Formats: sequence, C-alpha cells, structure tokens
Amino acid sequence: MTEFEPVIGLEIHVQLSTRTKMFCGCALSFGEPPNTLTCPVCLGLPGTLPRANAQAIHFGLMIGLALGSDLAPRSIFHRKNYFYPDLPKGYQISQYDEPLCRGGQLGEVRIHRVHLEEDAAKLVHAGSSGRIHGSDASVVDFNRGGTPLAEIVTEPDLRSAAQAREWLTLLRTTLRRLGVSDVNMEEGSLRCDANISIRPVGVTELGTKTELKNMNSFRFLERGINAEIARQEALLRCGGQVVQQTLHFDPQTERITSLRSKEEAHDYRYFPEPDLVPVATSEQMLEAARSAMPELPAAREERLQSLGVSAASARQLAWRTELGDYFEAALAADGAEPQPLANWICNELVARVGEDDPNASKVTPDALAKLVALVRQKAVTIGNAKLVLDRLVADGGDPAAIVEAEGLGVMAGGDDALDPIVEAALAANADAAEKIRGGNMKAIGAIIGHVMRETKGRADGAEVTRIVRQKLGL
Repeated sequence: MTEFEPVIGLEIHVQLSTRTKMFCGCALSFGEPPNTLTCPVCLGLPGTLPRANAQAIHFGLMIGLALGSDLAPRSIFHRKNYFYPDLPKGYQISQYDEPLCRGGQLGEVRIHRVHLEEDAAKLVHAGSSGRIHGSDASVVDFNRGGTPLAEIVTEPDLRSAAQAREWLTLLRTTLRRLGVSDVNMEEGSLRCDANISIRPVGVTELGTKTELKNMNSFRFLERGINAEIARQEALLRCGGQVVQQTLHFDPQTERITSLRSKEEAHDYRYFPEPDLVPVATSEQMLEAARSAMPELPAAREERLQSLGVSAASARQLAWRTELGDYFEAALAADGAEPQPLANWICNELVARVGEDDPNASKVTPDALAKLVALVRQKAVTIGNAKLVLDRLVADGGDPAAIVEAEGLGVMAGGDDALDPIVEAALAANADAAEKIRGGNMKAIGAIIGHVMRETKGRADGAEVTRIVRQKLGL
C-alpha cells in the first residue's frame, strides 16, 4: 500500500497592537459595541484617503528582524480586489510583489514573506433561530475593519499536524515576546490558515493543495489538519483527485466543507495602491526596530541550557514567557540553583497554577527559591515541601515559617526520636529486613514507607537508610 507524506505550509494573520487602525485614526479596542469605532476611511466612503500607520511598519520590521528576514529598502501597498460584505471598499489594501520582509527562518521552518495589510470587518451570522430582527440575515460589525495585520507566510516545510502546532506555539511566543501583538487566538488577534497537500513518500513533486481557513486554537489547528490529511488520503486511495479549494473545518462535527474554489493571485487583480506612497525603510527606522528587540525565545532557551537547565525545562521556560520571567526572578534569589528551581517551576508550580501566569499567583519567586533551598539543605522532605507549596499557592507567605508552624521540618540526623521508629519498622517488616540482610536493598522501601507514615513525612530517606544499615550490621 502506498504511504503518503503530508506537506504543510501556514499563513498566519497577526493583529498588531497599535493604538489606531492601519490607514486611519480610529482607535483599536476589543469588545466595544458594534460599529462604534469607525470613520469614513475605514468604512470606505468615497473621497477618503488612507495614511499608513508608522507604528505598524515599525512592528513589521521587528517581526522581520526576529525571523531573520531580508528587510526591503522599498515596499509598496497594493489593492487586492475581491467582493465580500465585510470589505466595504471592494478591495483590501495589502502588499503583493514588494512586501516589507522576505525570507527568514524560525526553528526548522523557512519563512517565505511577511507583509502588512488591513483586516476585514466581522460578519455576524444568524443565531440558532436562524433569524435576526425577524428575518434571515447576517450583519456586519465594522469595528475590526482596518485593524493592522502582519501576514506571515511559511514555506511548505511542515510534515505533520503536531509539528505545525508546536511551531505555531513557538511563533506565538516569539511575537508575544516582541510585544507587537497580544496573539490571543480566542479574540482573533492570531488566526491561522493551513495549506495542505499529500504525496507518496519519496516523491519530491508537490500534490494539489487545499487551504483550511481561520483556525482559532492550537487544538483545532491540529485536529483540522489531521482531518484534511485523512480526507485527501482516502480520496486518492479510491482513485479520486484532490481539488484546489478553500475549506472550513467544523470542530464540533469534525466535518470539512468547501467554502470556494481556491483563488490564484491573478483572480485578485492586484495593482499598486495609488493613494499611498511607497514605504522607504531608512537606517533610522531599522535602528529603532533593532533597539526595541528583546531576547527571543530561541536565544533564551540556549542561554538557560548554558546555565545547566535541561533541554526540556529550558524549552518550557523559554516558550512560556511568563514562566521564564518567573524563573529568572527566582534565580536571582541568593543560593538558588538553576535545575532544581526549574524542576519545581515546570513540574510542581505549573501543576498547581496551570496556564495562569505564576507571577500573578500568591507564590512569589523569592518564596519558591527559599522553598527549593530548604529542600536542598534537607530542612524539609520533598513530600512535605509539596505540602508547603500547596499552602503558598492558597495563602502565600514564607516557606520557612510554614514549615515551623506546621511541624513539617525534617527530623535531624542523630535525632533520638528517629532511632526507635526505625527499630519498630524493622520489627514490623521482618521479611523485608531479612531480604535487606541478604543483599536485596529494594526491600528497604517497605521500611522507609513505614517510617514516613509514622513521622508524617518528616524523616529523611537517606538518614533512615543509614540507620537501617547500622542496625542490620551492613
């Protein structure tokens, strides 16, 4: 049976966090009453003239620098002609053959281009009743129309839905780190289309591609791509042909439906926007973009590994900016060690705060660093340290004070109270004691477990092992 290989490229639309729209002075905001953030320019009324948003161009240059793109010394805006109710002018102002940025790479995926354009308005379709104001209808909210967009187009370098999801996660983290967008998929400030084709393994020629439009979550992106790969494979296996078209994936029903035949560039009748001058990228503009660049996730990941953080932890800390910032703040505390600290943040703290920003939790970075230090100093066992972390998440406070107040500290080595407890554990687990005498040290788990129950987790496992060996003459 022929094995097929997916070939996937992404087109990502990023709403830029400027104060005003792309070609007019209307304010940008989310959740305002419909059609309250509009003016004659973004409504496309006759006789109006656009003017390019300098901050959007600045953000576009920053994105290009972050992706290693070639920044055009001269780029121009075009009119992309198509007719849809959410596009009042009958065309979109975009960029075509002279975009702001070309080429580049992020991770293992090459970038084809980055260009600037304006967003369309938002169509609101009839609800479950199928009627608005007593009739079948769709209405348009023009607040979003004219929002600055950066469109990032990749080369077809992705080979699975999981890889596409992982790469988009890295891109979102990079954009958030740049501060050019809040990249909130739920609010539509990051939207992704996927161009998908399949081909027999070993064949270099590309198959016919389809485009999945406007997937607004990482989970839906992965599910939609997998569904389209399965659809194309089933079609080819039964002798059919893939038709180039634009598709919609319904996450509720898992169904893929056709929206329209896939357009080619000539269908849009691009021509230069006569009302806008070309963008001439000056050295002053480039220097402003360079000086605004923060440390990017890939560089942060590499730096954290150089500090001794494991590759997996470094990636998690670098790809979740808020986690990385929390780690850096905790690391600045006296005596903090990178890898143990990373383990407690990536495993224990994340398990308790989930996707929330740990910096907004009641556990301060300094408090977590102190807790990790208490574990390192063997002042508290790992099990009891987790209980302390639970208290910190719920109420905040100082970990040492919690250990003292709740009697969670480790029973010190040589503590007279620990010796009889170990003696009783050996007597209660005579079979395990005999196995230990015979050289089977795995059996000591039963002894340690008994001691831990009796001491409520306060005994140090290494100290218990030492006492056991001493009492058994090992």
